[in-house]
Amino acid sequence: MMQTEQKTAFVFAGGGSLGAIQVGMLGVLLSAGLQRDFVIGTSVGALNACYFAGAPNAEGAARLAEIWSSVRRSDIFSFTFASGFGILRNQGHFVDPGGLRRLIETNLPYARLEDAAIPVHVCATDVQGMPVLLSKGPAIDAVLASAAISGIFPPVRIDGQALMDGAIAANTPIRVAADLGASRIIVLPTGYSCAVKEPPKGAIARTLHAINLLIAWQLIRDLDLVPDEIDVTVVPTLCPLTVSPYDFSASHHLMQRAADGTRKWLDSGGLSRRWRPGQLQAHSH
Repeated sequence: MMQTEQKTAFVFAGGGSLGAIQVGMLGVLLSAGLQRDFVIGTSVGALNACYFAGAPNAEGAARLAEIWSSVRRSDIFSFTFASGFGILRNQGHFVDPGGLRRLIETNLPYARLEDAAIPVHVCATDVQGMPVLLSKGPAIDAVLASAAISGIFPPVRIDGQALMDGAIAANTPIRVAADLGASRIIVLPTGYSCAVKEPPKGAIARTLHAINLLIAWQLIRDLDLVPDEIDVTVVPTLCPLTVSPYDFSASHHLMQRAADGTRKWLDSGGLSRRWRPGQLQAHSH
């Protein structure tokens, strides 16, 4: 019987500023020689996946770490007179996406998804809440659509569809990776702020915190639905964690912690252990 080619996918979850955690994980995974055939990302995970797909090696991961170290909250959540006036005019969003667009344009080394060095797929959500997989077309628009948090950023129109944050339909698109032919899936989560005592201050900070909680529970549900024949490994995220997904000032620290934790996990044989129920259970400190 002919054996089918085994494919490995890296799956990047969403999580706001906690996307820095994935970059720390990524560098260590690559230094351990872990190979990947394609990548998938949602929301901030789409940004990380798309950049990595353009430079899928240790040097690319190091450059991505440099980018994260320099990013400030105002680079992404840029408030302008126009965006404030738009709220008054009931345009439905708080933040001008121009800052995020400039960040992507400045750093992404290709224009179209199909031009990446390795296959990359981006998940967004349509207005009915159904997942939309973007595998070709303008890369900047795809990332903007996947990261278009409803009410904070405006939806992005692609091929006649108004698309918004991929976290709504498939924040950690594990099943999508399996449907695309992956027999081995490495999940790079962002985790959530499990050690905070009070809700973050500010409407956007609270919205992102709530979304991250939903992301964590959705990931647990999605993992439970993965067929037994698919080998799924979840890289452990940071715990305890007090950083808000709206706080970009701690990126360097998060990357260092994630790298240290991933290195210890690898040394203990983490890659040889399949995900098990209870590994990501809800908790507090």
